[in-house]
Amino acid sequence: MKKRAVTILLCLALALFSILRAYAEGEATAETAEKAPGAVQGIVPAGVSDFDVPCAAAILVDEDSGTVLYEKNADEQRPIASITKVMTLLLTFQALESGKISLEDFVPVSEHAYSMGGSQIWLEPGEQMTLNDMLKAICVSSANDAAVAVAEYVGGSEPAFVQQMNETAEQLGMSATHFENACGLDQEGHLSSARDVATMSREVLLHHTEVRDYCSIWTDTLRDGATQLVNTNKLLKSYNGITGLKTGTTSKAGVCISASAERDGLRLIAVVMGAASGKERFQAATALLDYGFANYENVTAELPEDAPKTLPVERGTTDAVTLQYDAPQQCLMPKGQGESLQLTVELPESLQAPVTAGTQVGTVHLASAEQELQTFSITAAQDVEALSFGYCFGLLAQSLALCDQ
Repeated sequence: MKKRAVTILLCLALALFSILRAYAEGEATAETAEKAPGAVQGIVPAGVSDFDVPCAAAILVDEDSGTVLYEKNADEQRPIASITKVMTLLLTFQALESGKISLEDFVPVSEHAYSMGGSQIWLEPGEQMTLNDMLKAICVSSANDAAVAVAEYVGGSEPAFVQQMNETAEQLGMSATHFENACGLDQEGHLSSARDVATMSREVLLHHTEVRDYCSIWTDTLRDGATQLVNTNKLLKSYNGITGLKTGTTSKAGVCISASAERDGLRLIAVVMGAASGKERFQAATALLDYGFANYENVTAELPEDAPKTLPVERGTTDAVTLQYDAPQQCLMPKGQGESLQLTVELPESLQAPVTAGTQVGTVHLASAEQELQTFSITAAQDVEALSFGYCFGLLAQSLALCDQ
């Protein structure tokens, strides 16, 4: 047994010497790979120059990628009326997701909530209604009293809730937005922009899809049938694929809408601000959505079948590292150009240890008709440590311990 142990020891020592010698030689010539995030380039052409919609400001955005397909005075600060409630809904759904509140909770009505004017469901002070019913009132009838009652319930008070609204707007990069209330009634300094409205609309649609269920209700009732709800978004009855989202009208804001729709896997958000009438609001939203669906499509982007799942690692504590591809599964393309879409993978033959998780190790190139459109990162999914004297002698000690057993 002792001779066998000595033989194993000598073999491991020789192997260790060879590994460390190769590692030292490699260190002298290895180049450090810098993490270079892929440059994102626009993949859609500019909008038709003579296309216009009847409103003061507008924007059309692809919901999945955030790509802007059309804009008109999109950064101009304006009152946004009840589109404000998109942010109120976002914070409420976030509180639901965190378990802070539930749909079965009874929301009390304060004197302050009762005092709201404009569209409402005539809540009475001291009345209670489930959060689920309050959300219906907000999404379907744009009820100001319900919005403020929910804001008070979620935030503790409307001012505290409004502070959360502004903090969230800042986190989302809504630089043109400042909220003064939770329902959208005209108030000095209560402003946003078409671009910012699209940003918060996209956030709630992407991460809280239940909002579609509420916003797509055409009619419903509350208080055991005593209160009738009819959706303010008439596109639900006139536009194929409409999924939401929120209308708004005040004397300062004019007539507004953030409209969302989906057809054949393409999801769009059209924001219209400052239209002269409800008719023009819906005409503008319809024109924007029609323009998007007529000119763009979401195309499945498939990696090559031989795209490696792992990459060899030299002089590492493991032989290979798992790869993480950041390329999207779908890409927004001008209609008719999707057939030429190609993804190609660029990777080295191997990596040099150590490797840190998240480090870019390769690139996916997205091209159409031989023109590169975008690049995406391929990153290491886990750490791989470099071989060291300590690691190798640890393996040696384990081997010797097994021999002694």
